[in-house]
Amino acid sequence: QVQLVESGGGLVQAGGSLRLSCAASGRTDSTYTMGWFRQAPGKEREFVARFTWSGGRTYYADSVKGRFTISRDYAKNTMYLQMSSLKPEDTAVYYCAADPSSSYGSSLALYKYWGQGTQVTVSS
Repeated sequence: QVQLVESGGGLVQAGGSLRLSCAASGRTDSTYTMGWFRQAPGKEREFVARFTWSGGRTYYADSVKGRFTISRDYAKNTMYLQMSSLKPEDTAVYYCAADPSSSYGSSLALYKYWGQGTQVTVSS
């Protein structure tokens, strides 16, 4: 069982930066895939970025590549999403999630554990 808690969301102007955190408790095996997803109003939840808890196999959605960076701190058992050059279209609730199946995929269906989400609003 894994518990995930996101934090760090807020309101930022276009072009600004935010860092989201995802604190994990319980079992977080190095083979787990950890991901960030987002859901904008009226839209389906979509993949943003993922990596294995060991730090490998990093992958980003094209829409955020070069602007967002996923990372982790083993000592704090925490994952981060550093977001830069933010755009109004990045406005969404951001969720972290864990996939224990070692599938290394981006499909929402693979992710068994989810946080409660944190709101990011980018003003133009």
